[in-house]
Amino acid sequence: MLTLENVSLNYGSFKALDGVTLHAKQGELVVLLGANGAGKSSIFLTISGIHRAAGGSIQYDGQQLIGRKPSAIVQAGVVQCPEGRKLFPMMSVQKNLMLGAYVHRRDGEGNRQRLEDVYQLFPILREKKDDPAGSLSGGQQQMVAIGRALMGRPKMLLLDEPSLGLAPLVIKQTFEVIQRINQAGTTVLLAEQNAFAALKIAHRAYVLENGRIVMEGDPESLLHNDEVRRAYIGA
Repeated sequence: MLTLENVSLNYGSFKALDGVTLHAKQGELVVLLGANGAGKSSIFLTISGIHRAAGGSIQYDGQQLIGRKPSAIVQAGVVQCPEGRKLFPMMSVQKNLMLGAYVHRRDGEGNRQRLEDVYQLFPILREKKDDPAGSLSGGQQQMVAIGRALMGRPKMLLLDEPSLGLAPLVIKQTFEVIQRINQAGTTVLLAEQNAFAALKIAHRAYVLENGRIVMEGDPESLLHNDEVRRAYIGA
């Protein structure tokens, strides 16, 4: 469904991505593991068309994404939920959610149904729909961020560090929701530092260091890999 071949990205003289090759099949939940600065967000921003790759190919569903506008990439079905949530804190929860439906703004009925789906997934957001997004707890704000991405009707959802800054119980609940989204048919590419939680729900995983893929495999083998355990699990 998504294939990156030898993708590179430069920020001035700094090489943020160096020959990244990875893929996600339809229906998979694939994890990108890596420390801060490893290149996870750069991969997502390049897939989303926000940064232009310096080389390589990004194919989604038979289409080349490099050179396409971010809005066209969302319309094709690839939607990103960014690191740090990036909500509009003074706007209501519902208005933040509806911003995710911008590329589908002419489909009022479809957007109403999608909003109802989000409220069923996150019932607390229905109760707080008129509250400013900035007044919510960190976990609830993450729900808004994921819900906003779902309003874009993703076939492929890019989730960038959804557990960042959340309490352990909220992290557990967040990953359960991500698993439900995947099981309902959405392909998920999940960037995470929380290796233990992410690998528990993944089908496959890649390890990223300094803009390069240094390891890949099934979750079980990576969970028992000494290097992965030392770097990301602390064992």
